[in-house]
Amino acid sequence: MRANIFATTTVVAALLVGIGSHSTGWDSAGAAQSARSDHPCDRACLQAMVDQYIAAMVKHDPSGLPLTSDYKYTENTAAMPLGDGLWVGASEAPTTFKIYALDPVSHQAGLFAVMKEFDKPVILALRLKIENGNISEIEHVVARSVRESSLPNLTTPRPALLGTVPPAERVSRDEMWRIANSYFEAIEHSDGNLAPFADDCVRRENGMQTTGNTVPTPDPGDQPGAPIDPLRAKIRMLGCRDNINTRTLSYITKIRPRRLVIIDEEKGLVLGFPMFVHRGNVRTIQIVGIPGLESMPMTGLRTSDLEAGEMFKIRGGQIHEIEAMGFILPYGSKTGWEY
Repeated sequence: MRANIFATTTVVAALLVGIGSHSTGWDSAGAAQSARSDHPCDRACLQAMVDQYIAAMVKHDPSGLPLTSDYKYTENTAAMPLGDGLWVGASEAPTTFKIYALDPVSHQAGLFAVMKEFDKPVILALRLKIENGNISEIEHVVARSVRESSLPNLTTPRPALLGTVPPAERVSRDEMWRIANSYFEAIEHSDGNLAPFADDCVRRENGMQTTGNTVPTPDPGDQPGAPIDPLRAKIRMLGCRDNINTRTLSYITKIRPRRLVIIDEEKGLVLGFPMFVHRGNVRTIQIVGIPGLESMPMTGLRTSDLEAGEMFKIRGGQIHEIEAMGFILPYGSKTGWEY
């Protein structure tokens, strides 16, 4: 999502970025504090719930799922009956690309995965809330327009996203939230120094690598086969910190709400569902730090919001990997989870 995937003239219409809510504690759906439950669900239980949910979706049959009587289900912010949305066309469960984020403290499970809908690949960011052994909240963010060129990065997850963080490299839940939130602060202020990025940090958005590229890559909105602009490509070759410092993301008005709702301490993962707000008033970006490139036109930028699924890998107090996806919405959209 973000830096270069949206920061080109046609990117916002095609990709992701969207985050938002300024808060001093965790946002949304019981992530703020440990929810009470008479039937705690540990990591194995949470993962089994996700797998059961996905299996039922591919079978197009929710009847066997353990649901609370007042469960809520949204897809791309719209509330709907279970069985609609991705349930209609789900044709293959995630196979090789799936990343679980499991949070027994908040009784929530997340999944960042590639599956198929009507036999075409889609990216799914999923959140389930479990109460007393039943699913009470279901949230989908689905990216359906996956570029062919991004598919190689969506075949298997980066190994670090799946690895367990050694206890000596873990930080507290509060600190994990603060670190992930600082990423949004860095974007809003075009100041990469506001977040503790590791030198090896790489960001991918809808499968497209937008930082740390070793060779020049096309702009996200370029047509296949279009010539690569070597100066703009340099922005995507920078690390996470320096990429933001170029001001390439300054077209993003704000990231609110941010909704960092799942914290997996064992894996070092924070999964959020932020809303990126684009007022549409920035028509030219003033670029910093790329000799020969002083500005970039944003003629393709439209007034819009973007709901994202955003996963951060945190080790040793630093952000090492960012995996993001998103879906463009009308300006002023709600998340569907306002309280």
